[in-house]
Amino acid sequence: MGLSTAIQISAKLREHGFEAWLVGGCVRDLVLGREPKDYDIATDARPDQLLQLFPRAQLVGAQFGVVLVDGVEVATFRSDHSYQDGRHPGEVTFEKDPKHDVLRRDFTINALLMDPANMQAGVIDYVGGLADLETGIIRAIGDPEQRFEEDHLRMLRAIRFAARFAFEIEPRTMAAIQKLHARVLRISPERVRDELVRILTEGAPRRGFELLDASGLLADILPEVAAMQGVEQPPEFHPEGDVWTHTLIMLEGLRNPSPTLALGVLLHDVGKPGTFRVADRIRFDGHVEQGERIARDILTRLRFSNADIDQVIALIANHMRFSHVKEMRDSKLKRMLRMDRFEEHLELHRLDCSSSHGHLDNYDFAKAKFEESPPEVLRPPRLLSGDDLKAAGYRPGPAFSQMLEAVEDAQLDGKIHSKEEALELVQSTFGLP
Repeated sequence: MGLSTAIQISAKLREHGFEAWLVGGCVRDLVLGREPKDYDIATDARPDQLLQLFPRAQLVGAQFGVVLVDGVEVATFRSDHSYQDGRHPGEVTFEKDPKHDVLRRDFTINALLMDPANMQAGVIDYVGGLADLETGIIRAIGDPEQRFEEDHLRMLRAIRFAARFAFEIEPRTMAAIQKLHARVLRISPERVRDELVRILTEGAPRRGFELLDASGLLADILPEVAAMQGVEQPPEFHPEGDVWTHTLIMLEGLRNPSPTLALGVLLHDVGKPGTFRVADRIRFDGHVEQGERIARDILTRLRFSNADIDQVIALIANHMRFSHVKEMRDSKLKRMLRMDRFEEHLELHRLDCSSSHGHLDNYDFAKAKFEESPPEVLRPPRLLSGDDLKAAGYRPGPAFSQMLEAVEDAQLDGKIHSKEEALELVQSTFGLP
């Protein structure tokens, strides 16, 4: 639902004597020369009046005066009072003056109003948001501590906006986050998850995580990641520094990542702090398995979907296997190349190498093999099925899967090419039925 829809809605409101302004993130983005993802309208029309004007509208927030009109959120001017749960106001008052509506918002850059019918005429700015956009500042409106006490999620939003726009967080605003950071633990895991994913995927995830660390929020929501700091690595393989530094460099290298790839990068070495030991050199025996367990705990705690959890765990479980790709038998390599979303495995490995020793020979080898191997080569039609084994006289049981796997390995290795050869292999390896 784009700008033209928002303009039409605003025009109808004004035809009936109401005010209508573009507000919030869409105005910020337009001023910055960015394409807004969506458009919000603020108006003095009450929810019941909005529903009369737009009969097909959906009342999505009756208490807060929010109506959805053709995909555009239209909200009545309001002031908020009596925050009790660190997220939602316990009481709202509908207002006629747009200034009251602006003063309840989070940051100055998100509190600008624009006339949708004449966007060139300028922006209405009650809080100094235009100056902060010009100088690149994230500043809470009014008293920062009060803003964050009202809505604890705003602390994570401050980090996200600062990272996405390469802005600085104004000192008083940052000091308030550093004082109140533990309040983030009162926020629902789902909301924390969504903000973390945005920090990881909207651009500049390295800076986002450096700010999370500097603010105190990282140790609250991801203590397992904060534990990477100061964990030394063998300099012959990791001249860049400790596990935290290595992970930050990888995050910096992400380009429009999927959430699962970004999470895989963040968590691929999360098992290292707990497996650090010094022998002939620094070693992390079992860090992959430890990382799988820790990552599953983190992702479950943050209410990620099972599908996302499975993919991130697969990325962690397989990230060390690339060091052996050149020595793998064809069957083992093809099984690896046909893993779900193998491109993510490949990209994680590239980032891992580029952010440490810099050797990309295994990456280049695996990438070439993947690109030259169509699906029918990686997963050819089976030469034998369970029914074929039963027809040959074998009794169903645990050995069936072993027989079928042995046949598929030989097929992938190019040693057998027919059903007859597959049966001969089973008979010679497992005996006659």
